[in-house]
Amino acid sequence: MESFSEVLNLVKNSLKSEISDVAFQCWISPIEAIKLEGSNAHICVANPFHKDILNNQYKNKLEKGFTEILGFPVNLVIQTNEEIQQNIDQQDIPKTILPEENNDAELEGYNKALDFMETQQNKLNETLKNGNYDYTFDTFIVGSSNNFAYAACKAVAQKNSAAYNPLFIHGPSGLGKTHLLYAIKHEFAKNNPNANIIYVSSETFTNELINAIQKQTIGEFRNKYRKADILLIDDIQFIAGKESTQEEFFHTFNELHQVGKQIVLTSDRPPKDIKTLEDRLKNRFEWGLLTDIGLPDFETRIAIIKRKADLLNINIPDDVAQFIASKLKNNIRQLEGAVKKIKAYKYYAGSNPSLSVAQTVIKEILNDNQPAPVTVEKIIEEVAKTYSVTPEDIRSNKRTAPLPIARQVSIYVVREITQMTQAAIGDEFGGRDHATIVYSIQKVQKIIEKDAHTKAIVDDIIKNIRDK
Repeated sequence: MESFSEVLNLVKNSLKSEISDVAFQCWISPIEAIKLEGSNAHICVANPFHKDILNNQYKNKLEKGFTEILGFPVNLVIQTNEEIQQNIDQQDIPKTILPEENNDAELEGYNKALDFMETQQNKLNETLKNGNYDYTFDTFIVGSSNNFAYAACKAVAQKNSAAYNPLFIHGPSGLGKTHLLYAIKHEFAKNNPNANIIYVSSETFTNELINAIQKQTIGEFRNKYRKADILLIDDIQFIAGKESTQEEFFHTFNELHQVGKQIVLTSDRPPKDIKTLEDRLKNRFEWGLLTDIGLPDFETRIAIIKRKADLLNINIPDDVAQFIASKLKNNIRQLEGAVKKIKAYKYYAGSNPSLSVAQTVIKEILNDNQPAPVTVEKIIEEVAKTYSVTPEDIRSNKRTAPLPIARQVSIYVVREITQMTQAAIGDEFGGRDHATIVYSIQKVQKIIEKDAHTKAIVDDIIKNIRDK
């Protein structure tokens, strides 16, 4: 593999399962490859707005994808067509990731990356064919915090308990709920080769519903979901507050449950704690079995580290694994991320796994994941970046495009995330009255129910803020 375009396509494919289909088509699919220069990956997009969206919302994901595929840390450089055109006379833009012949160090790094990329491509092909290839029951580490959820999922996958319908798994993000959903999917498919298995996130369900309404294909949408032999939905809490989605899912749930088809749902909290979720759905979610996943204990965390190291073909000494497990206690993704970073250090710097490397990695992870309080200022700043305006413009009374929609989205997101009163939100936006705040919130709600593109933008803003 020598074309940088091939590398970019691998990165794009790796992001498909992480973001909505709408966001992928809008922001990721149109990206074009330019060159890989050392550790700098140069890509091109059509206009400054697209460039800002990538820088503000997807740059970290793209850099992570390049790093995992190439095997060393990569810095993303995003340029517009116009910027490329301006520089076209000054420099030649190579079409491959081959280094200059006289750069021995770069050539050696390239050869390492080439070997790693070929391995990653094989793994990615398997991923694209079968879903997350390493998300099976065999690779799930069972401990005291998750053993009941694991047993319930196994029973559902093997059709051993009709009483677990629906099966509702809840717990904080990053503890293995998605892993269990994929494990059910793989096991159920193995035991029932002709079964119609549907696995989606609640966001995908909502986006498909919106598209079906817009294209007047609601019958096809209903037929797809109501013909499922097993329906697996991740992060069901995100349908809360979405009236049309809740209405459609209510009837889909009833249709499947009445004919004995299995339903499995995950959420970051139990049904009773999901605000703005309709009571009739809360009641149905509690018909079957509710099971939670807690934080993994020390021994389980070590086992997770060792398992991830095996999957990545890297040997992590016991003292290093114990050190990582003692520092990262709240999130399995952090544990797996630490192993990936250690592997990157080995490939990029030739550093074997050691306590000193682990200390550096832990520091990076903890700094990256330090939660910051969500304030109105932070929300306005995020929206301002997305719409390429300033926070001062959003707070002002200016009406030039795109300020009205940016201001309304800011008000909507503040309400969605902080649950502040409308009067308090009005004060934050220059003393705007109650009617203005209500109008802004309702207008954005109506827009995102009808316009999948705007909904994807708003969802990404909210996710971006919550992930920081």
